[in-house]
Amino acid sequence: VQVAESGGGSVQAGGSLRLSCTASGGADFNFDDYFMAWFRQGLGTEREGVASLFSGGGNEYYVDSVKGRFTVSQDNAKNMLYLQMNGLSPEDTAMYYCAIKGVPCSRYAIITDGGAGMDYWGKGTLVTISS
Repeated sequence: VQVAESGGGSVQAGGSLRLSCTASGGADFNFDDYFMAWFRQGLGTEREGVASLFSGGGNEYYVDSVKGRFTVSQDNAKNMLYLQMNGLSPEDTAMYYCAIKGVPCSRYAIITDGGAGMDYWGKGTLVTISS
């Protein structure tokens, strides 16, 4: 299984970015069999779960610091997970990772534990916000 992120970059505070994550795994790969989530890790900080969808189109999870600014969405037909980030601040500067794990699993526990137990990770995409 391969996971890849894109869309990172450098913007000024108040700006927006949209991250994309694609997952693939050959002919037997079924996107519906996986839980996908966004994580981030800044310099000197622990990795934290940022956002995810806990079921097809519903039950969104956001870490408190991004609520009202970030929106997570998913396109099952394209095996894609997105993260629309608005109102960015320097505190959002981090490497952003997408990760997946086969379901069923304890999604809330995993995402609030920084992604411990996720099966596959992308290499990350860097988001840098200047003040």
